[in-house]
Amino acid sequence: MIERILPPAVAVVESFTDPAGLRLFPEEEKVIANSVPKRRREFTTVRDCARRALGQLGIAPTPILPGTRGAPGWPAGVVGSMTHCDGYRGAVVAHAAAIATVGVDAEPHAPLPDGVLDAIALPAEQARTAALAAARPEFCWDRLLFSAKESVYKAWFPLTGRWLDFAEADIVVDPAGTFVARLLVPGPVLDGVPVTTFRGRFLVDRDLVLTAVAIPSATS
Repeated sequence: MIERILPPAVAVVESFTDPAGLRLFPEEEKVIANSVPKRRREFTTVRDCARRALGQLGIAPTPILPGTRGAPGWPAGVVGSMTHCDGYRGAVVAHAAAIATVGVDAEPHAPLPDGVLDAIALPAEQARTAALAAARPEFCWDRLLFSAKESVYKAWFPLTGRWLDFAEADIVVDPAGTFVARLLVPGPVLDGVPVTTFRGRFLVDRDLVLTAVAIPSATS
């Protein structure tokens, strides 16, 4: 599904189950040696998705190890993002010559637990979320906001190597299917131009909320 909200230059593989018989590289096995079965299934399936997506770019299977703050380590010249939640695993990759950075997130289409919106949303975001919920109550706008913030962070971190707090990006959601994140801290510089906003798209389908941010490279 997530390819519907990403540019064609991004290769996508997703799974709605955890197929039996998937194998990890020994280096990856070490990462989850003490993990519970649920974590092992998520970790294994999403890396299988990532390797198949890399295959679409002509890149041979390789270990994908978590690095700083858990960000996946992609082969040189590749950008990508992975996500998983109950009932969904997905990985997206692209050549860095085409896409400067990409971030994706999947969440169950259900309201956030009590207190979470207050913790992750600015007052203005809370007000806009309440207005959207009043106008379109069939959608879980609080969960969508959370997912959008996750996608923004996943696109931000590879460019900066820095943490981005929930309160450091103000996100405006357009119910037509897009969102804009205004950075409230100095952002990355791409080709000599400071980045002040991240633009993304979202999709609600099959009881899932999917969000994506993809910034084209200047050379693409």
